[in-house]
Amino acid sequence: MNALYDRDARPEKLQGKTIALVGYGSQGRAHARNLKDSGYDVVVGLREGSASAAICAADGVAHDSIAAATARADVVMILAPDEEQPALYLRSIAPNLKRGVYLGFAHGFGIHFGTITPPPHANVFMVAPKGPGRLVRSEYEAGRGVPCLIAVAQDPSGDTRDLALAYASAIGGGRAGVLETTFREETETDLFGEQAVLCGGVTELVKAGYETLVEAGYAPEMAYFECLHELKLIVDLMYERGIEGMRGGVSNTAKYGDYTRGRRVIGEPSRAAMREFLAEIRSGAFAQEWVAEHAAGKPRFDEFRRQGAAHPIEEVGRRLRALMPWLRKDAPEAVESAPSWHASGGAHGFRMM
Repeated sequence: MNALYDRDARPEKLQGKTIALVGYGSQGRAHARNLKDSGYDVVVGLREGSASAAICAADGVAHDSIAAATARADVVMILAPDEEQPALYLRSIAPNLKRGVYLGFAHGFGIHFGTITPPPHANVFMVAPKGPGRLVRSEYEAGRGVPCLIAVAQDPSGDTRDLALAYASAIGGGRAGVLETTFREETETDLFGEQAVLCGGVTELVKAGYETLVEAGYAPEMAYFECLHELKLIVDLMYERGIEGMRGGVSNTAKYGDYTRGRRVIGEPSRAAMREFLAEIRSGAFAQEWVAEHAAGKPRFDEFRRQGAAHPIEEVGRRLRALMPWLRKDAPEAVESAPSWHASGGAHGFRMM
């Protein structure tokens, strides 16, 4: 993948256009403020009675109903949760789209799996920052940016790629690097990463390690520190230096244990399960399952959340985190560092509309 930068962008592709953002959560707020500060005409589409209206007003960003914002827009960027997009699209967006509109997404789920079907005249693109909205905004303010992915699904106007790159540049991505991908590639790799590693894999590994130590008679507090608390130290090193760079930051004892034991935990059975996950994602089986779960009112989803909250590691964690003043919500550094995005990198974590 070759990186594109501000010098490759054609900002005139966005100039004179009204950009409507559907949603004002983590990414929506960052996109809106960055676009506005880059000199573009921005309006946010919100549900009636949305608490985000007051936030928009405080930020100096125009807002309207989703239908009205869509009707006046030349570019519509949908920043709502995957499972909510189809109903929003059918009810408030599709009936109000201008002919030749540029319809954007920050994640490919709805287009790739067909939960949204844009009209043939629409230009369909994706701009997906690889970082939380908080970082998209703070890096922009610092004169830097967060890398972005762009993709095009429909291009009747012939310039959708240029517009997507201009949009990515306007929110700061062109300062860091913009990579081209496809809706299929972004969606399938994103879901796989969440399920196999970032969310499903990591959380089950942490809980399994914790339970193994506690069952062997070790103090729950010690199990928490060794299997959950210190995970951040390792992940931060990998984030900054890569895997082998992380190993350069730990003891030789830790390195040797890593080299000789890691594959006994994540061995062929784990890889076989990963291949199964990927097959379910690629076939659309996972998407169908999730859409059906949402349609049923999310009963299994809510039960999984209840069970997760009841796990002993959560109570131990609450007690131990109370000993860490830097994590208190009233501490400025805690507020600044609080995560506000879905694990995928800025694609789904939009909660406020």
